[in-house]
Amino acid sequence: MSKKPNRRRTAVVLTAAVAAWGPAGLAAAPAARADVVDVSYACRTKIGDRSAVSPVDVTAERKGDSYALTMTFDKGVSDSPVELPKGVMTPRADLVLGGDDTGTVRVKGTPNAAAVPAFTPIRIGTLTGTYTPKREGTVTFTAGVLTVHALGMDAAVCTPGKKPAPSLSLTVTGLPGPGPAPAPEPGAALPGGELPRTGGTPVLTALGTLGGTVLLGGAGGLLWLTRRPRPARPRPARS
Repeated sequence: MSKKPNRRRTAVVLTAAVAAWGPAGLAAAPAARADVVDVSYACRTKIGDRSAVSPVDVTAERKGDSYALTMTFDKGVSDSPVELPKGVMTPRADLVLGGDDTGTVRVKGTPNAAAVPAFTPIRIGTLTGTYTPKREGTVTFTAGVLTVHALGMDAAVCTPGKKPAPSLSLTVTGLPGPGPAPAPEPGAALPGGELPRTGGTPVLTALGTLGGTVLLGGAGGLLWLTRRPRPARPRPARS
């Protein structure tokens, strides 16, 4: 005799499992929002200008005080008139920072693992890099210039034709605060131009004492020279 599943009991078990997983899952989730963005590239190549649209995905993983970045291209952006042998093509790209940070972050791919046939789209694959934030806040990452280095030269330089939307929005928190100020080096001036006091006789006092000793010594020498007995003159003979 087969038993019918107890739907109520199953629902209770699933609810308990979701409740147990939910807080831990939320706590482990990174404070980042990634979107796959279609980027329209205009490429300058050795065989003329090319254009292509590729979906770009950027993710970040916290590694101590830095973030490991991963940039992925779903489609090729250019082709080559000749076959590219294995290991001769390496892509790199810039991610443009926005929000609470400025500048760019370089990400780089690995050499092609297989030969690329002529006149076929070059698969960019996955590019990686490291982002080290300077301050807390929300930082966006937008696809920038993409360069395909092949056969010893930059075979294709691709620039986003339109300003694309950010592929990643990252909330940076938990950075360490500034550490204690380093102790001044011996002989270094303190704030205000005052020399540090290291104990014993102050430098200026020592110099003044030395100068006074030299001055007194000079005066003593002058006095000694002034009071030096004169040689006796011969007295005239008496008649």
